Amino acid sequence: MRDDFRRPVDQIGRDLGVTPDQFRMCFSNVNPAPEGSLPDSNQKHANRQALLSCLQRVNPGINNNSLDLVMDQYRSGGRRGSINPGLEAN
Repeated sequence: MRDDFRRPVDQIGRDLGVTPDQFRMCFSNVNPAPEGSLPDSNQKHANRQALLSCLQRVNPGINNNSLDLVMDQYRSGGRRGSINPGLEAN
């Protein structure tokens, strides 16, 4: 994953208690829906599991709620206006 303006990796990592490189490594397991499309529920679930399980290996204190809180801070318009809907909780 390359950093882009929609994913402030340094800030997300800090807020999750992981390094930016650790977040990048975990996010590399995520398969977001192509630009302009929405993922189906299976893709959302698979992405959530891939990211959360990797992050928990790095920082066991991360849970579903803490991941949501952090990621929602960096989504345009919150969950409903998600810039990365592939990570929304089901």
